[in-house]
Amino acid sequence: MTLAVGAAAAAFPAIDDRHRDQRNYPHGVAFMDGQYLPMSEAKISVLDWGFLHSDATYDTVHVWDGRFFRLDLHLDRFFKGMEKLRMKLPYSREEIETILSTCVSLSGHQSAYVEMICTRGGSPTFSRDPRQAENRFIAFAVPFGSVANKEQLERGLHIAISDTVRISPKSIDPEIKNYHWLDLVKGLFDAYDAGAETALIVDTNDNIAEGPGFNVFTVKNGVLKTPGYSVLPGITRRTVFDLCNELKLPASAGDVSREELKAADEIFITSTAGGVMPVTRVDEAVIGNGKVGPVTLQIKDLYWTKHTDPAWSTQISYA
Repeated sequence: MTLAVGAAAAAFPAIDDRHRDQRNYPHGVAFMDGQYLPMSEAKISVLDWGFLHSDATYDTVHVWDGRFFRLDLHLDRFFKGMEKLRMKLPYSREEIETILSTCVSLSGHQSAYVEMICTRGGSPTFSRDPRQAENRFIAFAVPFGSVANKEQLERGLHIAISDTVRISPKSIDPEIKNYHWLDLVKGLFDAYDAGAETALIVDTNDNIAEGPGFNVFTVKNGVLKTPGYSVLPGITRRTVFDLCNELKLPASAGDVSREELKAADEIFITSTAGGVMPVTRVDEAVIGNGKVGPVTLQIKDLYWTKHTDPAWSTQISYA
């Protein structure tokens, strides 16, 4: 399927040298208030409840070699999140697809990180009643970025387990992708203090939950497992289940203790920002033989191969 570039793109200003200035990084394109504009000019009101109260939902899809990967699943989750938060937009699903595609097309990025956001907005009368707020849609496309860099992908990440507890699913539905990241940010600082590169935090039962923007999988005796409680069901996480089904590898979701994590033969994390990324050290424990494992490599290779499959990806039409 090819997505057409919307007519509104014709009004987009040229990207001149000012917009290419490193101080305006990242170079990208945003859609706000019915118009496309350079990323550096995308602004949000300080009175928007998305800013004031983190009252927003969003989703992020990536583009690789000019193709969206699993766009339909990301749109499904975005619309479900809005429904659960009682938000509404003046755009249909098809119109949002076109907006996202146009942001990528105008940016020129063949590999991109593309975000769609719905904030509560604000009330014209400054009412504190969320029913009176005018919900707001924002989208943007910037260069693709990964949780792990090239060197980390080759040797495997060093992760620390923080004692920070993930926000309880009894308080916030983890299936709604949100910006409530203070627990995750605290976990990151704990990891940095421990000399690690990123973090995993725990659920209310002290089992492993997730990390800042990623899920985690263990591999033990050829069997895969990922935490099932108090986590965002990531699209890449779901993709791993789909790939395991194709590869005839058993995989399940359930409680993963700290001890079980460290005793794994292999560990990898999953995110739209990076795909399938190996972990070779947790705290002071070396995982397996300290090298990226064969199951991780098998899944990672198939994951990237699927990016050219029309059943898994969507071609973008560039202006």
